[in-house]
Amino acid sequence: MRVWIVALSVLAILPGILIGADAALAGPSTTPRAATAIADPATLSDEATRETEDRIGLDKRKRRDVQRGLTRLGFDTKVNGRFDEKTRAVILRWQAARDYPATGFLNTPQHLALLSESASAAQASVSERPARRRSSARHQRGSGGPIAAIGGAVGGVVGGVFGRR
Repeated sequence: MRVWIVALSVLAILPGILIGADAALAGPSTTPRAATAIADPATLSDEATRETEDRIGLDKRKRRDVQRGLTRLGFDTKVNGRFDEKTRAVILRWQAARDYPATGFLNTPQHLALLSESASAAQASVSERPARRRSSARHQRGSGGPIAAIGGAVGGVVGGVFGRR
């Protein structure tokens, strides 16, 4: 039975190793984040207004997504789901940096561009992080102190004596 488990594990891991070999050798990305922000020329001339933003239908959750996206792109704003004066100023700065008409309001193409750009930035930051080292199994478990250790030992013995066969 153990042989089958090992064989199936190797077969499951092998394609990931073969496919991901080039990606592992590629190293971290050297592309600056600002270079990934390419605005669609059609959206550069479309001015955003309160009406265009209302048409998007941004509820509180979607407004938070916009605020998180702006923060992820380096335009720090408070994530509260409200587009107050500070958030409007941040949207305006983001629009100016991307050569959009700076109004402080979003239209649908700008909203989609912002979400796409922030998703790309999030993906880039995840892929650029160094791999975390796994600690030993002993440290991964919660620390309950000596009483938990005794309880674990007693549970193991009792489970071994009365366990299924």
